[in-house]
Amino acid sequence: MSADPTINGMTSLSLPPLPHRPQDGHKGTFGRVLVVGGSVGMIGAPVLAGESALRAGSGLVQVAMPVELLTAGLTVVPELIGLGLNLGNLPELRQAGEKADAIVIGPGLGIDAQADERLSELLQLDNPTVVDADALNLLARRRRWPTGIKARAVLTPHPGEMKRLAALFGRDEVPADEAGRIKIAQQAADAFGQVILLKGRRTVITDGRRVHINTTGDSSLAKAGAGDVLSGLIGSLLGQGMGLMEAAVLGAHVHGRAGEIAGQRLGQRSVLARDVIASIGQSLRECEP
Repeated sequence: MSADPTINGMTSLSLPPLPHRPQDGHKGTFGRVLVVGGSVGMIGAPVLAGESALRAGSGLVQVAMPVELLTAGLTVVPELIGLGLNLGNLPELRQAGEKADAIVIGPGLGIDAQADERLSELLQLDNPTVVDADALNLLARRRRWPTGIKARAVLTPHPGEMKRLAALFGRDEVPADEAGRIKIAQQAADAFGQVILLKGRRTVITDGRRVHINTTGDSSLAKAGAGDVLSGLIGSLLGQGMGLMEAAVLGAHVHGRAGEIAGQRLGQRSVLARDVIASIGQSLRECEP
Protein backbone atom coordinates (compact mmCIF):
# COMPACT_ATOMS: atom_id res chain seq x y z
CA MET A 1 0.00 0.00 0.00
CA SER A 2 1.39 3.39 -0.92
CA ALA A 3 1.90 6.13 1.65
CA ASP A 4 -0.04 9.37 1.40
CA PRO A 5 -0.21 12.42 3.70
CA THR A 6 -0.81 11.98 7.40
CA ILE A 7 -4.18 12.21 9.16
CA ASN A 8 -4.23 12.75 12.91
CA GLY A 9 -0.56 11.79 13.01
CA MET A 10 -1.17 8.52 11.17
CA THR A 11 -0.08 7.60 7.67
CA SER A 12 -2.99 7.83 5.24
CA LEU A 13 -3.12 4.73 3.06
CA SER A 14 -4.39 4.30 -0.46
CA LEU A 15 -6.37 1.36 -1.82
CA PRO A 16 -4.39 -1.92 -1.94
CA PRO A 17 -4.47 -4.27 -4.94
CA LEU A 18 -6.52 -7.43 -5.08
CA PRO A 19 -4.76 -10.60 -3.93
CA HIS A 20 -3.05 -12.53 -6.72
CA ARG A 21 -5.22 -15.25 -8.24
CA PRO A 22 -3.15 -17.83 -10.16
CA GLN A 23 -4.85 -19.41 -13.14
CA ASP A 24 -3.86 -22.91 -12.01
CA GLY A 25 -5.27 -22.42 -8.51
CA HIS A 26 -7.83 -24.75 -6.94
CA LYS A 27 -10.30 -24.33 -4.09
CA GLY A 28 -7.57 -24.95 -1.52
CA THR A 29 -5.47 -22.18 -3.04
CA PHE A 30 -7.93 -19.41 -2.31
CA GLY A 31 -8.50 -19.82 1.38
CA ARG A 32 -10.78 -21.59 3.82
CA VAL A 33 -13.02 -19.30 5.88
CA LEU A 34 -14.95 -20.27 9.00
CA VAL A 35 -18.05 -18.18 9.78
CA VAL A 36 -19.46 -18.62 13.28
CA GLY A 37 -22.85 -17.20 14.19
CA GLY A 38 -26.57 -17.73 13.91
CA SER A 39 -29.30 -18.03 16.52
CA VAL A 40 -33.06 -18.33 16.61
CA GLY A 41 -34.41 -15.40 14.63
CA MET A 42 -30.99 -14.67 13.08
CA ILE A 43 -30.45 -17.59 10.73
CA GLY A 44 -29.64 -15.39 7.76
CA ALA A 45 -26.73 -13.40 9.19
CA PRO A 46 -23.98 -16.06 9.02
CA VAL A 47 -25.35 -17.33 5.70
CA LEU A 48 -25.04 -13.85 4.18
CA ALA A 49 -21.49 -13.58 5.50
CA GLY A 50 -20.62 -16.99 4.11
CA GLU A 51 -22.11 -16.33 0.70
CA SER A 52 -20.29 -13.00 0.56
CA ALA A 53 -16.99 -14.75 1.29
CA LEU A 54 -17.61 -17.20 -1.55
CA ARG A 55 -18.54 -14.40 -3.93
CA ALA A 56 -15.34 -12.53 -2.99
CA GLY A 57 -13.21 -15.46 -4.08
CA SER A 58 -12.82 -17.91 -1.20
CA GLY A 59 -12.41 -21.53 -2.19
CA LEU A 60 -14.09 -23.06 0.87
CA VAL A 61 -16.43 -21.47 3.40
CA GLN A 62 -17.71 -23.34 6.44
CA VAL A 63 -20.62 -21.95 8.43
CA ALA A 64 -20.88 -23.01 12.08
CA MET A 65 -24.32 -22.38 13.55
CA PRO A 66 -26.71 -24.13 15.96
CA VAL A 67 -27.39 -27.62 14.70
CA GLU A 68 -31.16 -27.14 14.67
CA LEU A 69 -30.77 -24.20 12.28
CA LEU A 70 -28.04 -25.53 10.02
CA THR A 71 -30.19 -27.29 7.43
CA ALA A 72 -32.21 -24.14 6.83
CA GLY A 73 -29.04 -22.12 6.33
CA LEU A 74 -27.47 -24.58 3.91
CA THR A 75 -30.68 -24.76 1.92
CA VAL A 76 -30.29 -21.06 1.12
CA VAL A 77 -26.65 -21.38 0.00
CA PRO A 78 -25.80 -25.02 -0.74
CA GLU A 79 -22.21 -24.13 -1.68
CA LEU A 80 -21.44 -23.62 2.01
CA ILE A 81 -20.02 -26.34 4.25
CA GLY A 82 -21.90 -26.80 7.52
CA LEU A 83 -20.90 -27.41 11.10
CA GLY A 84 -23.72 -27.88 13.58
CA LEU A 85 -23.07 -26.37 17.02
CA ASN A 86 -24.37 -27.85 20.26
CA LEU A 87 -23.48 -27.83 23.93
CA GLY A 88 -20.85 -30.54 23.64
CA ASN A 89 -18.81 -29.85 20.51
CA LEU A 90 -16.58 -26.92 21.44
CA PRO A 91 -13.48 -29.02 20.57
CA GLU A 92 -14.93 -29.61 17.09
CA LEU A 93 -15.42 -25.87 16.65
CA ARG A 94 -11.85 -25.22 17.72
CA GLN A 95 -10.61 -27.83 15.25
CA ALA A 96 -12.55 -26.11 12.47
CA GLY A 97 -10.94 -22.82 13.48
CA GLU A 98 -7.49 -24.36 13.40
CA LYS A 99 -8.10 -25.56 9.84
CA ALA A 100 -9.35 -22.17 8.66
CA ASP A 101 -7.20 -19.53 7.01
CA ALA A 102 -9.53 -16.86 8.43
CA ILE A 103 -12.44 -16.70 10.87
CA VAL A 104 -15.52 -14.48 10.95
CA ILE A 105 -17.36 -14.52 14.26
CA GLY A 106 -20.42 -12.61 15.35
CA PRO A 107 -23.14 -12.43 12.69
CA GLY A 108 -26.34 -13.44 14.47
CA LEU A 109 -24.26 -15.14 17.19
CA GLY A 110 -26.39 -14.13 20.17
CA ILE A 111 -25.08 -13.04 23.55
CA ASP A 112 -25.81 -16.03 25.77
CA ALA A 113 -23.23 -18.08 27.69
CA GLN A 114 -22.70 -20.52 24.83
CA ALA A 115 -21.96 -17.71 22.40
CA ASP A 116 -19.48 -16.19 24.84
CA GLU A 117 -17.76 -19.55 25.28
CA ARG A 118 -17.42 -20.02 21.52
CA LEU A 119 -16.01 -16.53 21.12
CA SER A 120 -13.46 -17.06 23.89
CA GLU A 121 -12.36 -20.36 22.37
CA LEU A 122 -11.78 -18.93 18.90
CA LEU A 123 -9.98 -15.81 20.12
CA GLN A 124 -7.33 -18.12 21.55
CA LEU A 125 -6.36 -19.18 18.02
CA ASP A 126 -3.66 -17.30 16.14
CA ASN A 127 -5.89 -16.67 13.14
CA PRO A 128 -6.77 -13.55 11.18
CA THR A 129 -10.28 -12.94 12.45
CA VAL A 130 -13.18 -10.59 11.77
CA VAL A 131 -15.04 -9.77 15.00
CA ASP A 132 -18.48 -8.34 14.28
CA ALA A 133 -21.98 -7.78 15.66
CA ASP A 134 -22.81 -9.86 18.75
CA ALA A 135 -19.17 -10.83 19.22
CA LEU A 136 -18.39 -7.13 19.74
CA ASN A 137 -21.27 -6.82 22.21
CA LEU A 138 -19.99 -9.82 24.16
CA LEU A 139 -16.54 -8.24 24.41
CA ALA A 140 -18.03 -4.94 25.54
CA ARG A 141 -19.94 -6.69 28.33
CA ARG A 142 -16.70 -7.90 29.92
CA ARG A 143 -15.91 -4.41 31.26
CA ARG A 144 -12.27 -4.73 30.25
CA TRP A 145 -10.50 -5.94 27.12
CA PRO A 146 -9.64 -9.62 27.63
CA THR A 147 -5.99 -10.51 28.12
CA GLY A 148 -4.31 -13.33 26.28
CA ILE A 149 -6.11 -12.94 22.97
CA LYS A 150 -4.04 -14.55 20.22
CA ALA A 151 -6.31 -13.74 17.29
CA ARG A 152 -5.19 -10.99 14.94
CA ALA A 153 -8.46 -9.22 14.40
CA VAL A 154 -10.42 -6.65 12.45
CA LEU A 155 -13.19 -5.27 14.67
CA THR A 156 -16.10 -3.87 12.65
CA PRO A 157 -18.36 -1.82 14.96
CA HIS A 158 -21.13 0.50 13.91
CA PRO A 159 -21.37 3.64 16.10
CA GLY A 160 -23.64 1.97 18.68
CA GLU A 161 -21.26 -0.97 19.09
CA MET A 162 -18.32 1.44 19.16
CA LYS A 163 -19.94 3.32 22.04
CA ARG A 164 -20.18 0.12 24.06
CA LEU A 165 -16.58 -0.82 23.27
CA ALA A 166 -15.35 2.69 24.00
CA ALA A 167 -16.40 2.31 27.63
CA LEU A 168 -13.51 -0.17 27.94
CA PHE A 169 -11.04 2.69 27.47
CA GLY A 170 -12.92 5.45 29.23
CA ARG A 171 -14.97 7.05 26.47
CA ASP A 172 -18.75 7.36 26.72
CA GLU A 173 -19.66 8.94 23.37
CA VAL A 174 -18.81 8.37 19.71
CA PRO A 175 -18.39 11.66 17.84
CA ALA A 176 -20.31 12.19 14.62
CA ASP A 177 -17.75 14.46 12.96
CA GLU A 178 -15.00 12.90 10.89
CA ALA A 179 -12.09 14.15 13.00
CA GLY A 180 -13.73 12.77 16.13
CA ARG A 181 -14.49 9.43 14.46
CA ILE A 182 -10.87 9.09 13.38
CA LYS A 183 -9.67 9.90 16.90
CA ILE A 184 -11.88 7.38 18.70
CA ALA A 185 -11.08 4.66 16.16
CA GLN A 186 -7.37 5.34 16.71
CA GLN A 187 -7.85 5.16 20.48
CA ALA A 188 -9.68 1.84 20.15
CA ALA A 189 -6.97 0.41 17.89
CA ASP A 190 -4.31 1.43 20.41
CA ALA A 191 -6.29 0.13 23.41
CA PHE A 192 -7.14 -3.25 21.88
CA GLY A 193 -4.10 -3.81 19.67
CA GLN A 194 -6.33 -4.64 16.71
CA VAL A 195 -7.55 -3.05 13.48
CA ILE A 196 -10.71 -1.00 13.88
CA LEU A 197 -13.23 -0.46 11.08
CA LEU A 198 -15.72 2.12 12.32
CA LYS A 199 -18.74 1.91 10.04
CA GLY A 200 -20.72 4.85 8.74
CA ARG A 201 -20.57 7.38 5.99
CA ARG A 202 -16.83 7.57 5.15
CA THR A 203 -15.93 4.47 7.14
CA VAL A 204 -12.73 4.84 9.16
CA ILE A 205 -10.18 2.01 9.15
CA THR A 206 -7.09 2.20 11.35
CA ASP A 207 -4.50 0.13 13.18
CA GLY A 208 -3.46 3.13 15.27
CA ARG A 209 -0.51 3.97 13.02
CA ARG A 210 -2.16 3.98 9.61
CA VAL A 211 -5.59 5.15 8.53
CA HIS A 212 -7.86 4.99 5.51
CA ILE A 213 -11.15 6.82 4.96
CA ASN A 214 -13.44 4.86 2.66
CA THR A 215 -15.33 6.92 0.08
CA THR A 216 -17.59 4.31 -1.52
CA GLY A 217 -21.13 3.42 -0.51
CA ASP A 218 -24.50 5.14 -0.25
CA SER A 219 -27.91 4.57 1.33
CA SER A 220 -28.29 1.35 -0.65
CA LEU A 221 -26.36 -0.21 2.25
CA ALA A 222 -28.80 1.05 4.89
CA LYS A 223 -30.50 -2.32 5.15
CA ALA A 224 -30.32 -5.27 7.54
CA GLY A 225 -27.65 -7.77 6.56
CA ALA A 226 -25.30 -5.32 4.83
CA GLY A 227 -22.84 -5.53 7.72
CA ASP A 228 -22.80 -9.32 7.50
CA VAL A 229 -21.88 -9.01 3.83
CA LEU A 230 -18.95 -6.75 4.76
CA SER A 231 -17.70 -9.17 7.41
CA GLY A 232 -17.72 -12.06 4.98
CA LEU A 233 -15.97 -10.01 2.35
CA ILE A 234 -13.15 -9.01 4.70
CA GLY A 235 -12.87 -12.57 5.97
CA SER A 236 -12.51 -13.79 2.39
CA LEU A 237 -9.68 -11.35 1.67
CA LEU A 238 -7.93 -12.37 4.88
CA GLY A 239 -8.25 -16.01 3.89
CA GLN A 240 -6.70 -15.19 0.52
CA GLY A 241 -3.60 -13.91 2.29
CA MET A 242 -4.10 -10.18 2.68
CA GLY A 243 -2.97 -8.40 5.84
CA LEU A 244 -5.50 -7.16 8.37
CA MET A 245 -5.35 -3.50 7.42
CA GLU A 246 -5.21 -4.22 3.71
CA ALA A 247 -8.18 -6.61 3.80
CA ALA A 248 -10.25 -4.14 5.83
CA VAL A 249 -9.50 -1.25 3.47
CA LEU A 250 -10.15 -3.21 0.29
CA GLY A 251 -13.18 -4.95 1.77
CA ALA A 252 -14.81 -1.65 2.73
CA HIS A 253 -14.17 -0.24 -0.73
CA VAL A 254 -15.53 -3.29 -2.58
CA HIS A 255 -18.55 -3.50 -0.28
CA GLY A 256 -19.41 0.17 -0.71
CA ARG A 257 -19.02 0.01 -4.45
CA ALA A 258 -21.14 -3.16 -4.64
CA GLY A 259 -23.86 -1.27 -2.80
CA GLU A 260 -23.66 1.58 -5.28
CA ILE A 261 -23.86 -0.82 -8.22
CA ALA A 262 -26.90 -2.55 -6.73
CA GLY A 263 -28.53 0.82 -6.07
CA GLN A 264 -27.97 1.95 -9.63
CA ARG A 265 -29.69 -1.20 -10.87
CA LEU A 266 -32.59 -1.41 -8.42
CA GLY A 267 -32.87 2.02 -6.85
CA GLN A 268 -31.30 2.78 -3.48
CA ARG A 269 -34.51 2.15 -1.56
CA SER A 270 -34.93 -1.39 -2.84
CA VAL A 271 -31.49 -2.97 -2.41
CA LEU A 272 -31.29 -6.06 -0.18
CA ALA A 273 -28.11 -7.52 1.28
CA ARG A 274 -28.38 -10.32 -1.27
CA ASP A 275 -28.29 -7.73 -4.05
CA VAL A 276 -25.05 -6.34 -2.63
CA ILE A 277 -23.57 -9.85 -2.71
CA ALA A 278 -24.67 -10.23 -6.32
CA SER A 279 -22.80 -7.01 -7.17
CA ILE A 280 -19.50 -7.99 -5.52
CA GLY A 281 -18.23 -9.53 -8.76
CA GLN A 282 -18.58 -6.30 -10.73
CA SER A 283 -17.06 -4.33 -7.88
CA LEU A 284 -14.06 -6.65 -7.81
CA ARG A 285 -13.63 -6.43 -11.58
CA GLU A 286 -13.34 -2.65 -11.25
CA CYS A 287 -10.37 -3.23 -8.90
CA GLU A 288 -8.47 -5.37 -11.42
CA PRO A 289 -5.31 -3.73 -12.78
